[in-house]
Amino acid sequence: MKSPILLNGKAISEQIRNRISQELKKIDPNGSSPPTLATILVGNNPASETYVNMKVKACASVGMLSKYIRLPEETTTDQLLFEINKLNSDPKVHGILLQHPVPHQIDERLCFDSILPEKDVDGVTTTSFGRLSMGKEAFFPCTPYGMVLLLQEYGIPIAGKHAVVVGRSPILGKPMAIMLTNLDATVTLCHSKTQNLPEIVKQADIVVGAVGKPEFIRASWIKDGAVLLDAGYNAGNVGDIEISVAKEKSSFYTPVPGGVGPMTIAVLILQTLYSYQSKFSPILKSN
Repeated sequence: MKSPILLNGKAISEQIRNRISQELKKIDPNGSSPPTLATILVGNNPASETYVNMKVKACASVGMLSKYIRLPEETTTDQLLFEINKLNSDPKVHGILLQHPVPHQIDERLCFDSILPEKDVDGVTTTSFGRLSMGKEAFFPCTPYGMVLLLQEYGIPIAGKHAVVVGRSPILGKPMAIMLTNLDATVTLCHSKTQNLPEIVKQADIVVGAVGKPEFIRASWIKDGAVLLDAGYNAGNVGDIEISVAKEKSSFYTPVPGGVGPMTIAVLILQTLYSYQSKFSPILKSN
């Protein structure tokens, strides 16, 4: 068996950012009217603050502007909706990101769904999810879309392959299963009630770890030559797959960190560019 190949999300994300930067220089050579991504952070979650700062820096690196709205921990649903609606109405704002999670007193789903679909560059609204599931143009959830772009950048075949997605969250596992289905993979979506999970994973040509539990997917479950996509990030810099051992059985694998994470941010600013151009992300099609 050939040596496994590391899927370098950091390097590919830099390539995507460079393409975005070049495209913006063509559209707006003087930088007089750049795209703007508005980010809303509610509360004092240190991890969320770190993520938001990374996104602000990513925008600056390609010549985009950031609008950062910081709201207190005690913010109500109505107060958050008011801020979102102001951004919806602002023609200078092209993308809106509500950082997850929000404090418990807020109706997060209601707030997500108040974002206009044409500004939903994080792909979190039920409208965006519905359009994805119907094979229509939309803005896609950033982490699944980043993983798909990583597969495509490395020329990894998807059509006809058996993909097993472990985890069914509405912004990660479920949309990833739909994207892979749209690209003609045969997909098994697993979750906490799945029986005989190790045996199912052993059948997979592509394994997606999206369960949020450190090294939950064991190396002994992986068949030789499988492609491993690990969307998890847990304490100790480990993902959802026992990648330190499992990578030796794989054909391709994402490291943690430096695999899926950088792609997530690259997709966010890519979809902000698309919004600026008054279009959605392209429909996913098999090669």
